[in-house]
Amino acid sequence: MYSIDDKHYPCATSLTMKYIGGKWKAVILINLIEKKRYSELRKSIPMVTERTLSLQLKELEEDGLIKRTVHTSKPPLKVEYEMTSFGETLIPLLTAVAQWGYDTGKKNGKIHYTPNADMDCLILE
Repeated sequence: MYSIDDKHYPCATSLTMKYIGGKWKAVILINLIEKKRYSELRKSIPMVTERTLSLQLKELEEDGLIKRTVHTSKPPLKVEYEMTSFGETLIPLLTAVAQWGYDTGKKNGKIHYTPNADMDCLILE
């Protein structure tokens, strides 16, 4: 059994899911392989609501996977998000998950990829 912050996890997989579980965390992380402003993230993931994106970003920051930087030197306020070195350790896992999704969809004949320059977080072909 694994314990973090007085929460218990039965196996390493459940512990991993604490960090990347949910519908949007992995998508947000893969979009943050390169530093992005909040507005760029919203544009990259148009299906996520602002509230959900804000909550997920806060959780990812609390878990130490991403860093939030607020630039106040001149208006307008600029907020950027980027992966921490801890978050970057997830890139091979996220890439493998994305590849599995692509391969599975293609194998089952259910994948239909429509190019969208604003949403291309990871292109697999």
